[in-house]
Amino acid sequence: MTDYLLSMMLFAPLVGAVIALFMTGDKLKYARWVALVFSAIPLGISLLLLATFNSDGPFSSSFAWIETASLKIQYLLYIDGLSMVMVLLTTLLVFLVVLFSWEEKERPNFFFALILGMQTGLLGVFMAADYFLFFIFWEVALIPMYFLINLWGGPRRHYAAIKFFIYTHVSSLVMLIGIFALAFQAANIEGWTQLSFAFADISNVMFASGFQVLVFGLLFFGFAVKMPVVPFHTWLPDAHVEAPTAGSVLLAGVMLKMGSYGIIRICLDVLPDGAVAWQIPMIVIALVAIVYGALACIAQRDLKKMVAFSSISHMGMVLLGIATLSDIGIAAGAFQMFAHGLITAVLFMVCGIVGHNVGTRQIPLLGGLAEKMPNYAAFMMFGFMASLGLPGLVGFVAEFNILAAFYNWGNAEGMAWVIIIGLASLLLTAGYYLWAMQRSIFGPVTDKVDVSKVHDVSVYEGVSLAVLCGLIALFGIWPAFAWDLIFPVAEGLAAVWGVI
Repeated sequence: MTDYLLSMMLFAPLVGAVIALFMTGDKLKYARWVALVFSAIPLGISLLLLATFNSDGPFSSSFAWIETASLKIQYLLYIDGLSMVMVLLTTLLVFLVVLFSWEEKERPNFFFALILGMQTGLLGVFMAADYFLFFIFWEVALIPMYFLINLWGGPRRHYAAIKFFIYTHVSSLVMLIGIFALAFQAANIEGWTQLSFAFADISNVMFASGFQVLVFGLLFFGFAVKMPVVPFHTWLPDAHVEAPTAGSVLLAGVMLKMGSYGIIRICLDVLPDGAVAWQIPMIVIALVAIVYGALACIAQRDLKKMVAFSSISHMGMVLLGIATLSDIGIAAGAFQMFAHGLITAVLFMVCGIVGHNVGTRQIPLLGGLAEKMPNYAAFMMFGFMASLGLPGLVGFVAEFNILAAFYNWGNAEGMAWVIIIGLASLLLTAGYYLWAMQRSIFGPVTDKVDVSKVHDVSVYEGVSLAVLCGLIALFGIWPAFAWDLIFPVAEGLAAVWGVI
């Protein structure tokens, strides 16, 4: 039964996307209902799997796909604790994005079809247990985002879409070279007559250290560009600023996690010697991304661009946790992926609301919005507080454990002082969020733009934001809901290096 549930969860959005495309003419208004139903199905299945995970999980599904005398490519799906958390995040955010975008008027059939098609790609990345299948879904997830930016984006949408496409597909090509290198080298070492791309087959092969270092670099580049980390980050602010709100929520909330998920799932598992060799470069890159992203936020005038740069800083935190190669660090990095997905969805939703209602996202032009939009101001404050790591909210749990793991690593290496860099970034984060709030929603009502006719959040927007804020508080107070799923996976990976 699980076999069919996994496939149903994976392909139900794709079926919904096809149906939505045919909602033309008088049926155009029903496209949103199709999207809601076919995004609710995966969400329901993911909740069912979550409820039975401790007794029945991990879950897997296996079918023969392409098999010849010299090649074996399988339809392999696998959900462990790490995958479960990411699948739940994906299904939840897509459902809420559909609800948030309920009043979309411009070609809603195409709009919702692209969102549903993207969901199939994202779920496939987090569920695939075959490298060939993994790469196919990786590409499937990227294509709808290109069209969302290019067709529903801002004034510079064509430039942003092309830049997104070039960066992500060049990195995908490098990643594909690394995947083929793994498969062919594994076949050569084991003497396979059939070339296999299954995760399980390749992870059991003992690769030479020099080979691991080289291929780790190829795969890390492909995944790092997608996260993204400095210096491969320049496509992200442009894509976020120009993308529609739904695109920004899914891009930051889920799609960036494809990169960090790939590092954990593939690089650390298959190439442990490569991870050790690349540990210091990863830590340096992570620290640069954390500090650079925070400093860049302070300089931004566009509220949405500020949030985009904050994602670079927070994904640097994810990489920092992973790079400690410890069970706490890896688990905290994965938990930060989940936490950032929830928080950044709130942040980009509030950015979209102010841009639509007020007509500008320029911070110097805003002011006094709390008087005109009290519910909006409450959601913005909650999202900003969660993102800066306020205790009691989910961001604090993730960042505290990442910094604790980083301190343990620095202490073991005689470099405990490096924790100062991570702590300084927290001060910068608090600074740019508090300053942005003070200028945009507090103080006197702005006289630089017309706010006489602005309205507060709609019912659809309010429900989406309320659900996310509730989950941010829930997982902040009771992080074990997600942590207990993630930690066994991290513990298994860290056991290779004997680091706790």
